[in-house]
Amino acid sequence: MSNFDVFIPVRLSNTRLPNKAMKLIDGKPIILYLIDRIKKSKKIRNVIVCTTTNESESPLVSLLEKNNILVFRGDEKDILNRYLEASKKFDTDFIISVDGDDIYTDPSYIDKIVSIFEKNNPDYIDMVNFPFGIASVGIKVSALEKICKIKTTDNTETGYRLFFTENKIFDIFELKPSDDLQYPKNLRLTLDYEEDLILAKKILGTLGNDFHLSDILNLYENTPKLLEITENLDKKYKLHWDSNVADTSIRDI
Repeated sequence: MSNFDVFIPVRLSNTRLPNKAMKLIDGKPIILYLIDRIKKSKKIRNVIVCTTTNESESPLVSLLEKNNILVFRGDEKDILNRYLEASKKFDTDFIISVDGDDIYTDPSYIDKIVSIFEKNNPDYIDMVNFPFGIASVGIKVSALEKICKIKTTDNTETGYRLFFTENKIFDIFELKPSDDLQYPKNLRLTLDYEEDLILAKKILGTLGNDFHLSDILNLYENTPKLLEITENLDKKYKLHWDSNVADTSIRDI
């Protein structure tokens, strides 16, 4: 029997939207919206927030501990190492990684990732062709151990998922949306900038916190003007990504 845990990498020292995990919507920190919804998953054991050892994370850690949410503090820049150490502490066999930015994560897809692993036992499960900000991924801890031994950088903060998809050494399963899942190609469902926060207040204000991806897509279909809120962010995001993305090269094995 495998231990399936959700790991959420979060830090407060973000330059684009500082302290974004602690931003309030109706008096509730946004990170708690994400965690409460993830907990609706039926197949996971724990939800563990993986943050850094920096003193600046103390307000986040205090909030999580007050709400009886598991926390791991590890390497600031090396998310892969942070995950590996957290997996050892919590005896995790398979990680469902949900970025702290991906505040609309659908718990039903977390369960699908677990079901895929139970049936197919891949090293890595990738959600592909979903709206930006919706894709969680599944990582077998044995694959994580392997990549941590052979990667050549200690900065895996931006693009940590690419270590699994670009190096062609892992068995990867691609979870794709059903054919009837239609959405605007410029749909942006994440939290990086002030405009994303404005959008979050509208989406959560309308849907509450018990919803699925289909509910968000229905909301956009009925309120297409929502797209205008984040329409100018793609170039800014790509520039930041390209200038920070990790070197995914590995040593010979």
